[in-house]
Amino acid sequence: MSVLVPRRIAFPLAAVTMASLLAAAAAPSPLYPVYQQLWGFSSLTLTLIFAVYVFALLAALLTVGSVSDHVGRRPVVIGALLLLAVSMALFIVADGVSGLLVARVVQGLATGAATGTLSAMIVDFQPSQRTGSTVASSAPTLGLAAGAVLAGALVQYAFAPRYLVYWVLLVLDVALAAAVWFLPEATGERRLSWRAVAASLRPSAGVPRPLRSLFFSQVPALASTWALAGLYLSLGPSVVGHELHVDNHLLAGVVLAAMFGSGAVGSASMNALPEAARRPTGYLTLGAGVVLSVIGAFDGSLVVYLVASAIAGFGFGATFQNAMGAIAVATPPAERGQVFATTFVVSYTAFSVPALVAGLAVQEYGLRDTLLGYAVLEIALVVTASGGDRARRRAESGELDEARAQEAG
Repeated sequence: MSVLVPRRIAFPLAAVTMASLLAAAAAPSPLYPVYQQLWGFSSLTLTLIFAVYVFALLAALLTVGSVSDHVGRRPVVIGALLLLAVSMALFIVADGVSGLLVARVVQGLATGAATGTLSAMIVDFQPSQRTGSTVASSAPTLGLAAGAVLAGALVQYAFAPRYLVYWVLLVLDVALAAAVWFLPEATGERRLSWRAVAASLRPSAGVPRPLRSLFFSQVPALASTWALAGLYLSLGPSVVGHELHVDNHLLAGVVLAAMFGSGAVGSASMNALPEAARRPTGYLTLGAGVVLSVIGAFDGSLVVYLVASAIAGFGFGATFQNAMGAIAVATPPAERGQVFATTFVVSYTAFSVPALVAGLAVQEYGLRDTLLGYAVLEIALVVTASGGDRARRRAESGELDEARAQEAG
C-alpha cells in the first residue's frame, strides 16, 4: 500500500486524532442535565453512566493497549475510530438510561483501544525530544475542552440539540479513520507474530523492570490530576446548575473548557520553565485551584468558580505533562504501547473510582459536603505527589554523589 501522508504531517494528524477522541468523551457531559430531566435519574445513576465508560476503557487498555507494539499503530487506531463512530450512533438512538449505558460502554472500549496507541504514535512521530510527551498530554485536555464547548453550544442553540453533536463527531471519526489509513508506521513494518499478539491480549498492566521505580513515583501525580478531571466531567454540570444556579448549557461547557483548555496551556508551558520550577508550579496551581473552586461553589459565584477552574486546569495540565514527560523520556520505542497503556490504566482508574464514590456520597451527604470531601482528597494526593518527588530527587542526588565518590576513589 502506498503511503500518501508524509511523516511531517503524521505528527499533527495523530495529535488531532487524540484530541477528537477525548472531545467525544466530553461531549455527553453538558447533556447529562438534559438526560436527567428527561428520564428522571439520580446523581448516582449519572456517575454510573460516567463510570461504565471508564471501566470499559480500562478493559480495552488492559487487553488491546499493547497490541500496537506487535501489529502496528495504524490498524489499532483505525479500528478504534470506527468503533467510536458506532458509539456516536448509539447515543443518537438512545431512548433511556440503558441506551446511554450501552453507548458509553462502546465509547469506552474504543477510547481505551486508541488512547495508549495514539500516545505512542505521537511520540513515535515527534519532531524533537519532549515535543511528543507535551503534545500527548495536552491534546487530550484540548479535546476535552473542545468537546465540552461544542456540545454545550449545540445543545443550547442548535437544532436537534440531543443529537447534532453526535452526528458531527460521527462524521469526524470516520474522516479521521480514512486519514490514518494513509499514515506510515514510524518504526517500520513489523514482523507479525500471532503468538505475541495473543499474549498481549491477555489482560495485563505492567511496566518493564528498569522503569518501575520511576513509573511508580509518578502515580500520585497521575492520580491527583485525573481524579479532578473525573469530578468535573461527572458532577461538574450539577455543580454549575445547583450551586451556581446556571441553566445555560453553553456556560456549563465553558466551565469545563476553562478547566481543560487551561490544562493544555499548562502542559505546553512547562518546557519554557526551568526544570526545578516545573513540578512545584504544577502542584501549587492544582492545589490552589481546587481550594478556590470550592470557595466559588459555596459562594455561588460563577466568576470565582470559572477562574478557579482555569487555575486548577493549569495545574492539571502541568502536573500531567511533568509525569508523562518523565515516563516518555525513559521508555524505549518498542515498549511505548505497553507503558502508555499502563499509564492510562492508572490515570483512568483515578478518573472513575473517586467520581463513582462521589456519586454515592451525594445521595447520602449532599453535593456540598461531597465537594468538600473531594477537595480534601485532592489536596492529600497533591501533597503526596510533591513529597514523593522530593524524596526521589534526594535519592537520585545521593546515588550521584556516591558514584562521584567512587570515581574519585
